[in-house]
Formats: sequence, structure tokens, C-alpha cells
Amino acid sequence: MRKLAYSLAVFAGLLLSGCGYNNMQSGDEQIKSAWSEVLNQYQRRADLIPNLVNTVKGYAAQESSVLLGVTEARAKVGSIQATPELVNDPAAFAKFQAAQGELSSALSRLLVVTENYPQLKSDQNFRDLQAQLEGTENRITVARNRYIQSVQAYNVTVRQFPGNLTAMIFGYKPKPNFAVENEAVIAKPPTVDFGGAAPTPAPAPAPAPAPAATH
Repeated sequence: MRKLAYSLAVFAGLLLSGCGYNNMQSGDEQIKSAWSEVLNQYQRRADLIPNLVNTVKGYAAQESSVLLGVTEARAKVGSIQATPELVNDPAAFAKFQAAQGELSSALSRLLVVTENYPQLKSDQNFRDLQAQLEGTENRITVARNRYIQSVQAYNVTVRQFPGNLTAMIFGYKPKPNFAVENEAVIAKPPTVDFGGAAPTPAPAPAPAPAPAATH
């Protein structure tokens, strides 16, 4: 009986490995790891915002609406429970992405406003915060790309035959992924730039000389 049970276990293991089960397990672990890094970088950005807002406020208190927008967007991000299970809930994932997108937009508006305050731009604390924010945005991009690639690989395994049969048996479903930001802008065809001046039309050909009169 023990030999039979061992043989069945070996057979089942070979069957599952051939049907993508092991790939699904490793893919799921890669997604968890990539998601943790995404959250770490987003949290790093959120931690920079209070000091950034206070520094800007010291020079540009009249920009209250922009400062309030950043503060509210950060609070909205903080209200979302970004648990590991969130990656299995398309609606919750979309809500998380939307909130982070709103915060990105609010920060962009804030940085545009700071261009109008030379004294603020020369403040060493502001310059340090701005450098940290830029570095964090770059790390967010890298972390998101890693997550996107991990989810794409996992979803292919879950959807392709025969992995889709294994996924159906064990209840594995495709996971939501980050959508392309500013998709409408990216899809817009580029325009030709003539440097602000209209192209000079080619000169019209000179008329042919009239034939000489005959006498």
C-alpha cells in the first residue's frame, strides 16, 4: 500500500508539473514579491509629502488649493488597505491605481506651481525633497514594470492550455494589472513641428515667353 501511495504521489506530481501547477506557484510568489516592492515605493513617496507640503507652504502659502489637493490625495491613498489580497480583486486594484494616479497628478501640479517661486527653488530643503521625490518616482516605475511583467507571465500560464485546466481545478484566476496611464495621450498620433513657422511654398514656375511676332 505504501508503495502504491508513493507511486500515485509521484504520478500526481509529474502530472501537476506538466500542467503548469508549479509555474503558477512560482509565478504567484513572484507577483507577491513584486507587489511588496510597489507598495514600499509608494509608501516612500507618501512619507515625503508632509515635509514637501510644509516646505512649499513656507514660501507659497497662497497656493492653498494646490497644497490642499496634494494633502487630500495622500489621505485618499492612505485610506485604501493595500493588502496582499488586493491583487486578486480587480475592483479594489483599480481603486488603488486610481488613487495613486490622483496623487501623481496632484504632485505634478504642485511642482509646476513651485516654478513661480525662485526663493523656494533655491531652498536647500526643498531641493533635497525634490531630488528624493524624483528618485522615488523612478523606483516606482521600475517596481511597477517588474510587477506588470510578473502578472503577464502568470496570466499566460493560467489562460493557456493545459494550464487553464489546472487553474480551473484549483481556482486560480488571472490577476489584474496596471493599466497604461494617459492612454488617450499615448494613442494620439504625433504632429509635425515646423519650428513655429509655416512651410514655405515652392515658387510657381515662370510663365513661358510669348512667341516672337512674325512679319
